[in-house]
Amino acid sequence: MNPKIGLYFRPTRMKKLNLILTLILFFLSIESWAQREDAGNYDYDKEYTFGLNKNTNGGLIGGFVFKSGTRIDDNQFSFWAIELSNVKNPKEVRFNTVLGNSYIFGKSNYLYSIRPQYGREIILFKKAPNQGVQVSALAAVGPTFGLIAPYYIEYAINRIETVREQYDPEIHQSRFNILGTGRLFEGLGQSEFAFGANLKAAMSFEFGVFRSNVTGLELGYMLEGFTKEIPLIPTVENKQLFQSVYFTFFYGFRQ
Repeated sequence: MNPKIGLYFRPTRMKKLNLILTLILFFLSIESWAQREDAGNYDYDKEYTFGLNKNTNGGLIGGFVFKSGTRIDDNQFSFWAIELSNVKNPKEVRFNTVLGNSYIFGKSNYLYSIRPQYGREIILFKKAPNQGVQVSALAAVGPTFGLIAPYYIEYAINRIETVREQYDPEIHQSRFNILGTGRLFEGLGQSEFAFGANLKAAMSFEFGVFRSNVTGLELGYMLEGFTKEIPLIPTVENKQLFQSVYFTFFYGFRQ
């Protein structure tokens, strides 16, 4: 073997070995960093989550949820929650105007529900460390404080004059004269209150690895009733009992 070739081969081979060892140490350091101290450790006493809700009585975003849970035993939690939701009539249909705006024809009021709740959650299946899904069943009940806010529209009286006022089927008979909706929160100061109650039952599916945070999906059924009918659309049947199917994406932390 030519000594010059041997001298050339050995340094090159050593450089490759050093590079491989460096890469191995680098990936080992990443893995050790990723395996945090709380990975796979699901013992926690408090849980706080925030969620976005989508339901069959709401729009693109049905509402917002905050929940605070406390451990009772290894498989059971109690929790307090508050939900803010926009409740719609199933017959609401959105139209476009000649100006390109949109509105809901026939709608006279919004209904905003504020729902304080107390409930229990039972863990049915715990997930394995660093993998799997935790499945829980939960139920909650509480009062409902309904805010009935007027639905304002912009209406053309003639070719040059328009007004913004609450929709009234006796006055605003031509939908072609409706140019759009009122300003955001317009008429909120003229709102009425309605009192009621709500209850829900759901399944919760939790993903994630670490004890210190939680991510998941809640699928459930909501029943809500008021002491009087809520006139969302005056020209159709209005209800005082609402039911819906919902899902909530939630994220939070634990301690």
